[in-house]
Amino acid sequence: MRGFLFIVFLITAISGAYTQSTDSITNSYKNSAEKMLSTDGKLMLGGYGEVHYNQPLSAETRNNGTLDVHRMVILIGYNFSSKTQFISEIEFEHISEVYIEQAFLQHKINNYINLRAGLMLIPMGIINEYHEPTTFNGVERPLVDNKIAPTTWREVGIGINGNVIEASLKYQLYVVNGFSSFNNIGMLNGKNGFRNGRQKGAESYISSPNLSGKVEYYGFRGLNIGFSGYFGKTQSTLVNGIDKEDDSAVAKADSSITGISMLGLDARYNLGGLQLRGQFYYTSISNTLQYNNFTAQNGKQNDLGSAMMGYYIEAGYNVLKLNQTKAELIPFIRFENYDTHFATEGLLQKNKAYNNQAITTGLTYKLTKGAVIKADMQFIKSAAASEYSKIFNAGVGVMF
Repeated sequence: MRGFLFIVFLITAISGAYTQSTDSITNSYKNSAEKMLSTDGKLMLGGYGEVHYNQPLSAETRNNGTLDVHRMVILIGYNFSSKTQFISEIEFEHISEVYIEQAFLQHKINNYINLRAGLMLIPMGIINEYHEPTTFNGVERPLVDNKIAPTTWREVGIGINGNVIEASLKYQLYVVNGFSSFNNIGMLNGKNGFRNGRQKGAESYISSPNLSGKVEYYGFRGLNIGFSGYFGKTQSTLVNGIDKEDDSAVAKADSSITGISMLGLDARYNLGGLQLRGQFYYTSISNTLQYNNFTAQNGKQNDLGSAMMGYYIEAGYNVLKLNQTKAELIPFIRFENYDTHFATEGLLQKNKAYNNQAITTGLTYKLTKGAVIKADMQFIKSAAASEYSKIFNAGVGVMF
């Protein structure tokens, strides 16, 4: 965490040497859906995809690598008018799995406020909204965004968003459905964090609404800082149909629910060929003692932690910056740490295997806008392990 705070301080101090300028709007990033929203055509098509090769490396054992068409995504949008638009995102994962990643209607109220409703990305951190393969270094997304804020995290909801250009601020505020914590069995644990609790809008159920929001400031040239938050309770099927006067049933349902307060801070900074970014999450989870006891299986207590923490810091440099070319060649290095047992409640002991750090270093070669080739080495170690495991990754990605 101290390393992340240092890099935020550093890039803020550097960018403080630059005055606020009219071209600072270039620091207001757009993902695939937002680019389609700014298009004038009636019917809009877009997409992105990536193919991966992952090879574990070991001095003692031989291991098969995996080759995977990890995802192919089709975006379809429609402009009903200059104010009312629809965006959908259909994702095919590992050839055989199909998901709807986004499906929302947006209506422009005025220059500063848009109403949005439907299946939406939760605005936490960087990667959950900007996860197209051409927008980040490394073949795989950061591990922090797999466990703490489980990319791709989306739920059904309604809210507002906008861009106040005069103040160099983007904002989002939504009321959304929450994680599932109980559906016949407990859905959350220490190993997977919140990942198995994503409902993804697939016949999801709601027992209490949650609040999600983010503010981005891009007033300094090259710098974008984001503050995000997510607050509420998890959802449980045990709430359905219980008599409010039945204290036993109410207590049972309450034991299957946890409270969540998640805070996020992220920063992106570009100066010439230098590219810096960092991200930090802290999540407090309430009622975990009762939840772990209630969701025990076969006499074994569940192990959901009462706090999770994760961060990463990354530096890269485009060595082709001075060339008159659209291509970019970016050597980079990223350090990250996440701990789903940052704190535990009751007699539950912290599991050192849930405290992991990873170093990822490699090359990102952007052939042109929208097409990328990547290769990297990952070194991953938990606090319970004596040495790093090693994985070589390579892949290609497109976005259009």
